[in-house]
Amino acid sequence: MSRLTRSALAAAAIAASGALALTSCSSGTQAGPASSGTVKTKTTLTYASGDAEPECLDPHVGGNYPQALVATQYLENLVSRDKDGKIIPWLATAWKVAEDGKTVTFTLKDGVKFTDGTALNWEAVKANVDHLQDPDTASSTGYLAFAKITSVTKGASDLEAVVHLSAPDSALLESFAQTWNAIESPTALKRSQEENCAAPVGTGPFKVASWAKQDRVELVRNDAYTTPPADAATQSGPAALSAITWRFIPDSATRYAALQSGEVDVIDNPLPENIQAAGAEGSVIKDLNAPRPGASNRIELNSGQAPFNDHKVREAFIRSVDVNAGVESLFKGTAPRSGSALSSAEPLAVQSADAYPYDLEAAKKLLDEAGWTVGADGIREKGGKKLTVRFPVSTNQSAPAEQSLFTQLQAGAKAAGFDVQISLLDLSSWYGALGKNEYELVSAPYTKVGPDVLRILYHSSGIKPAPSGYFANHAQINDPELDKILDQASATVNDEAKRGELYKQAQEIIAKKQVILPIFDQQNHYLYRAGIEGLRALPTVNTPTFLDVKPIPAA
Repeated sequence: MSRLTRSALAAAAIAASGALALTSCSSGTQAGPASSGTVKTKTTLTYASGDAEPECLDPHVGGNYPQALVATQYLENLVSRDKDGKIIPWLATAWKVAEDGKTVTFTLKDGVKFTDGTALNWEAVKANVDHLQDPDTASSTGYLAFAKITSVTKGASDLEAVVHLSAPDSALLESFAQTWNAIESPTALKRSQEENCAAPVGTGPFKVASWAKQDRVELVRNDAYTTPPADAATQSGPAALSAITWRFIPDSATRYAALQSGEVDVIDNPLPENIQAAGAEGSVIKDLNAPRPGASNRIELNSGQAPFNDHKVREAFIRSVDVNAGVESLFKGTAPRSGSALSSAEPLAVQSADAYPYDLEAAKKLLDEAGWTVGADGIREKGGKKLTVRFPVSTNQSAPAEQSLFTQLQAGAKAAGFDVQISLLDLSSWYGALGKNEYELVSAPYTKVGPDVLRILYHSSGIKPAPSGYFANHAQINDPELDKILDQASATVNDEAKRGELYKQAQEIIAKKQVILPIFDQQNHYLYRAGIEGLRALPTVNTPTFLDVKPIPAA
């Protein structure tokens, strides 16, 4: 029996028992205007994700993109970001940064309650910061983002939260906009981690009703919703949708077939050819293109150990692979090549395409100069060791087209004399390989609001693991000059021009050191059925939000 068939039978069984039939059209179906005939609409929506199913629905724990995708529906942040990158109000109506940059005072919306009835106040902000900084929470994303916060205290009233910092942090507002740092009910956070992982409590337009692992999360409308971000179309009252069924369908073809048939309404992680088809004239499938902010998709070279502790060997690898040809053939124009450590969604991204050319003969010459000679099998050798580099790949985070690209690059590098050993691993095993330093190459997506992602990824402090065990500096750059520039950029809170110049300098150093190979922007394509109105990507980490979606045509 197929997964889709089992899911359909499960939905029927729920309906028969008198529970909410969240994936059916019956309870949420309406007739359209008489002048246009009988047009049935529904207020329930089914979303199918191809990302890895979260191990915990609380994005404070760990902090990865699959968590952000679903948590956007039930958790909210102090601030948001508009389509131009400007920080805008959300749960906080205003904020003030002290002249020395070491305190930020947030004024919170009055009368807001979490879905468990707990009031939003300064203590809620403190409880969330404490939760993210607690080693037992095992946060990686939030823990790193809030590293400079020393305490949260009460301001002039219960609705003023004063955030104290050990040093100025120009990225603090950007960090508070990230889904991994969303504000949860302090009452709910007192539960066990297992309980909170199963059903986090927020202020969002939906709330978690149930989670059938390896199948779906059922979300129901928060009828008392009052807290849209400043740029939302819906500024009063709850969402029009009554429920969302959030399904996990790993296979790309199965997921797309379910969208075509009307079994699901929205999908993520489509194949390139499906994205192309969605853009064709007359297609009943539409595409919402929303590349992730933060870092680009890139291969990082572990400069902390042989053979990539040698600059010439790093440079040789980068010149041995034809990334442009692979991206063009496999992604069919849906993923433009990147030449930057930053996503092009970041205004301060510097494209340095000239730093990453394809030149096989130059690669061979560099390896000759580095003392690597060609062996009988074509693989280079030095001191009795072959030029072998390990490349663990997460099957949960790398789409099929990207995995095919890595295989192409593997073949290209072999022509120069590299033995690239690709290992396809599940997410847990992949994290394990990184934690044990069992890699020379790695593709590790990292999404963050703003250019401060450069500090997270390339400051020498990022070589030290967070309490979760995860460390972000996979290239293992340890460069005092780069550290100094990143620290200065982080401390520059009142001069955007200076901050931008510092991040430009940082990107130039990273490109010069040849420790990364940019490939393309982290892709976010959401395919959805024609007739769905109001779907948008929240301009923080570009996860979909369904607050503004109107009743949708029934399949």
